[in-house]
Amino acid sequence: MIPPKQVQEILDATRIEDVVGEFVHLRKRGVNLIGLCPFHGEKTPSFNVNPARNIFKCFGCGKGGDAVSFLKEHENLSYPEALRWLAKKYNIDIEEVERSPEQVAAQQMADSLYIVNDFALKHFQDQLFDTDEGQSVALAYFRRRGLREDVIRAFGLGYAPDQRDLLLRRARSAGHSIDLLKKTGLCSQDGSRDFFRGRVMFAIHNLSGKVAAFAGRTMSTDKTVPKYVNSPETEIYIKNKTLYGAFQAKKAIRQHDECLLVEGYMDVISLFQAGIENVVASSGTSLTEGQLQLIKRNTDNLKILYDGDAAGIKAALRGLDLALEQDMNVRICLLPDGHDPDSYVQEKGGEAFLKYATEQAKDFILFKTELLIGETKGDPVKRAGLVKDIVASIAKIPDPIKRSVYLRECSALLQVDEKVLHQETNKLIATGLKKRDEKAARQPNAASDSPHTDGTDYFWPTDVPFAPADSDEGSVAPPREKPLARGDEFQERDIIRLLVQF
Repeated sequence: MIPPKQVQEILDATRIEDVVGEFVHLRKRGVNLIGLCPFHGEKTPSFNVNPARNIFKCFGCGKGGDAVSFLKEHENLSYPEALRWLAKKYNIDIEEVERSPEQVAAQQMADSLYIVNDFALKHFQDQLFDTDEGQSVALAYFRRRGLREDVIRAFGLGYAPDQRDLLLRRARSAGHSIDLLKKTGLCSQDGSRDFFRGRVMFAIHNLSGKVAAFAGRTMSTDKTVPKYVNSPETEIYIKNKTLYGAFQAKKAIRQHDECLLVEGYMDVISLFQAGIENVVASSGTSLTEGQLQLIKRNTDNLKILYDGDAAGIKAALRGLDLALEQDMNVRICLLPDGHDPDSYVQEKGGEAFLKYATEQAKDFILFKTELLIGETKGDPVKRAGLVKDIVASIAKIPDPIKRSVYLRECSALLQVDEKVLHQETNKLIATGLKKRDEKAARQPNAASDSPHTDGTDYFWPTDVPFAPADSDEGSVAPPREKPLARGDEFQERDIIRLLVQF
């Protein structure tokens, strides 16, 4: 913890123009400085820095604040991390309040794991660029996939030769702990052999750019050998809270106010090389709430780009409902059969890819309807199932106004009475509330004020989405022992609901 006195010392020493000037080209205009805003794309400068008041303000996107605010937004730093960044810049020694032995040990362990991973990264890159085998096997493979050397280095790609203990021997010689290599999954648990052998390597970075883990793709044609193997989870690598390429993409995601989500490592790298930098990958795993929250820190707009085969469609639908629960604006684009993002951009180029992704991206209701409508033609039972499927997705949306708009769109598209859709949505939300309350009753000590920390399927907002006033059936809001909202929030939201609905 940084003492308050030193916090003030750091803030007093900070000059906003020095800090912003490291990231934005500024030029003088009167008493202020102006430049192109780093938070959104623009051609005419609207980003202002006021040295006298030590603040910045963009009149285009509205972002503003002091140097700490700028670093938090631009570099995705926490408040203490931003203060440490400034202290380092202005040569201020921080004497932090003493931490507990447990906190010190945890930090030391994390630092040690990063050090071991940095050593492994250098080893894998040395093997790729500085050995005959690496150049003829791995580097040739990356070049066949169309990658330039600068991109290979930027993403920390490397090579692990098919040798039993090469990394282990080099690590021992350099004085690294074998126990740490075991913990990071770089060697077997008995400490006798390297874990990654005969594979091209992909470094997985955290948001600060540190190497948290590795993934290795086999160079073998043996179908019994797993195509990819990954590092195990550690204190510095939690798979369901990590997105491949997030470090390289975070600035572009903020600038474009949109995140493109793909499946694989090569998809991210190929798109990045083609100039499409606001792209991350779920790395072949099911999209998780933690990963979506990582995206939401930079934008609410998500475009899911998956293969057009059955597996890609299934993955897109799986990620869709989770993203809706996070109140994100979701569009889905499936690539033509036989293509993934990597192959499409390599064949067509970056501009053609963006054009296709923009033109073919669909709202989730339209996507689900087009996907399933053919199967329901002439079958009222299946059509009812389609409607329920779409309404189930809408019920996951926290924002009541957005829910109402989607229900109206669904009503027009599927030719179903909007009142009926509202009633069905109400039932699903009420069911979700009941499940949540039942779970809370079983776990009285696990109190939670957040509707989604308990893992329920549906969001229960402060304003219950009542059925229309002229409906034959009333609201399905179940009785509660305490008010749904405090103060005027409920009344304000209900007024908005009535205005939108009627």
